[in-house]
Amino acid sequence: MITCYLKYTIDPFKVKEFEKYAKMWIPLVEKFEGIHHGYFLPHESANNIAVALFSFKSLSMYEKYRIDSETDTACKKAYEFAYKTKCIISYERNFLKPILDETSTKTN
Repeated sequence: MITCYLKYTIDPFKVKEFEKYAKMWIPLVEKFEGIHHGYFLPHESANNIAVALFSFKSLSMYEKYRIDSETDTACKKAYEFAYKTKCIISYERNFLKPILDETSTKTN
């Protein structure tokens, strides 16, 4: 399993727009067989940092998702929304290997 950690720098005056963008992506990741762990918005911290976490069973499944998302109509709509609203200033992507409880059903 591979987990993608996305750290966003967002416009602090466009948190609502970013939240709308985030809600667009959760079902899209799941559509491509990923597990979305959620978006995390600023709260009692820096007002311009947001985080997203989602996992795929393998790096190759993640890479397929990235390729397929480029031509998917709903994904394009989400990309265009972020571009139009300029709610995202920048982001960085990191990949992590989760260590889960052996009884976890999310890895099966």
